Amino acid sequence: MARRVYLHIGAPKTGSTYVQNVLWSNRDRLAQTGILLPGSAVAQDQAMADLRAAPWRDPEVYWTWDRLAEKARQWPGDVIISNEGLGAATGEQAARAVTSLGAGEIHVIVVGRDLWRTFPSFWQQSVRARSGWRFEEFLRAVEEGRCEVFWENHTAVRMLRRWGDLVPAQRRHLVTVPAPGAPPEVLWHRFAGIVGIDDGRCELTVPAANPSLGAVEIELLRRVNRKLGDRYPLRTPYRRVVHRHLVDAVLKQRADQQRFGIGLDRADWVLDLAEAQIKELRDYPCQIVGDLDDLRPAKLTPAGTPDAADDDHLLDVAIETIVDLLGHAHTLDERAEQQPDDVLSRLKNRAAGGVKRRLRRVIRRDGR
Repeated sequence: MARRVYLHIGAPKTGSTYVQNVLWSNRDRLAQTGILLPGSAVAQDQAMADLRAAPWRDPEVYWTWDRLAEKARQWPGDVIISNEGLGAATGEQAARAVTSLGAGEIHVIVVGRDLWRTFPSFWQQSVRARSGWRFEEFLRAVEEGRCEVFWENHTAVRMLRRWGDLVPAQRRHLVTVPAPGAPPEVLWHRFAGIVGIDDGRCELTVPAANPSLGAVEIELLRRVNRKLGDRYPLRTPYRRVVHRHLVDAVLKQRADQQRFGIGLDRADWVLDLAEAQIKELRDYPCQIVGDLDDLRPAKLTPAGTPDAADDDHLLDVAIETIVDLLGHAHTLDERAEQQPDDVLSRLKNRAAGGVKRRLRRVIRRDGR
């Protein structure tokens, strides 16, 4: 049975991509020191979706939560499971997850970020998950108490109460995201100190962030989502098509993107929310790594809003995006022509892998 299991459950947009990149790129080094990352990043994502019974989960995937938990239980050292989607699990699902990991020492790690940066990040992430609502619609919904999903799935307080209450107070950890301008290594060292990774053990030369889209680019994607209708309704096909070919290949690559954010007219509202959040976390029994002051917005700078994107400018960007998409398609065609045997081989291997997975499921089912 694992000695300790560290569940890093979120929140989304709190530097989790950076932390996970460091973890997975140093997986072998960590294993040598007795720390296991079970499965793979994809496997942990599949297990998270299975635990939450998420509507986008693929019933054909191999990695269920029970399989991941079994791998964790079999390891004699420490285990790290890191997926920011875990924080959105219900209380019942969280309890099932903790119980499934056995009677070892379970730790829960939640990362918190100031609301001034979190609000725009949450809205952008929702658009990149196929939403079509405007930024102003989202902010108004939060103001009017009509967006509980934000508080439940993207704030440290709610996650700690669902997950942290399942373990003793000394095993609940809140990490705060440093103020803007701090080097990414600060967040890593805060996280690493909890899980017992010594300084210098891991190589930190990995991408530090998951690039955000600018105001015009995210507005263009929002309008594309509205026009998609019934096409690509599920998470996996949407990611394979829209994310791969439009977001990752084109929109993320555009230069001179204009950042967007909350207008200064809402500054007092955000500051009041931040103070209430800080007070609630100060009263909650957990181990704080960093400083609760990090959750107080440090720089209330004016920023444009995607809702104000000029239609003429948006049209220009849309045309440039089409041109870039054509270039992307041409590159894919050239690669396919230059490596037809490799492509065919990969397709055959993928098909064979699918057959093997189906056979394994049949054998396991009949074996019961």
